[in-house]
Amino acid sequence: MKNYYALLFLICTTNIFLLSCSKEESNTNKSLAMKVRQPVTVSQVKIGNQVWTTKNLNVTVYRNGDLIPQVQDAAQWVNLTTGAWCYYGIYGGTYGKLYNWYAVNDPRGLAPAGYHIPTDSEWEILVSYLGGPNVAGGRMKTFTNWLFPNYGATNDSGFSGLPGGSRSYEKFVGLTAYGAWWTASDSIGYPLYRSLHYDGEYVGRGFVFDTKGFSVRCIKN
Repeated sequence: MKNYYALLFLICTTNIFLLSCSKEESNTNKSLAMKVRQPVTVSQVKIGNQVWTTKNLNVTVYRNGDLIPQVQDAAQWVNLTTGAWCYYGIYGGTYGKLYNWYAVNDPRGLAPAGYHIPTDSEWEILVSYLGGPNVAGGRMKTFTNWLFPNYGATNDSGFSGLPGGSRSYEKFVGLTAYGAWWTASDSIGYPLYRSLHYDGEYVGRGFVFDTKGFSVRCIKN
């Protein structure tokens, strides 16, 4: 009988030890997995010390409730000097809206309450955290929707960048080939943007005219 109780005690203590080790290993693996990406909600993700939305902006009103007009007509779009949005053909449900710079820069606020359009410096913090402009793009791109070969895409940052293309004045270009996002900054009087591309892991940066149509991501205040 003594041997029976001794054996039972040994089995119980062994199981407790194994369960403890398993839990510790699970917590360690979870900690490593969350080092880069720390999900906050289904629509935003923490990357480093920043919280980014994981979908392109798709609003039709400014923060104060004023309507942002939809403008699909090419001639009207290219002559705008006020905020507007459009869809890239029938693909708005997937890629969100394209906005001109006037909408981004409107004092009524394009971003929802609690968020803002990221500055070029805030984009730079993101890119640097993910390894720099030569490799960060791969960590920001989704696996799907991109033109082959979608080089280097892992999306291990959780940014979930999509190739929504852009409105290039009178026409739409680049769907599935690249994604372009406005920043809240300008250089020599022209607004700055950031971009991801199917053919590399790099993050592009440049400046364009106000009438271009780009996607928008928001960052938490």
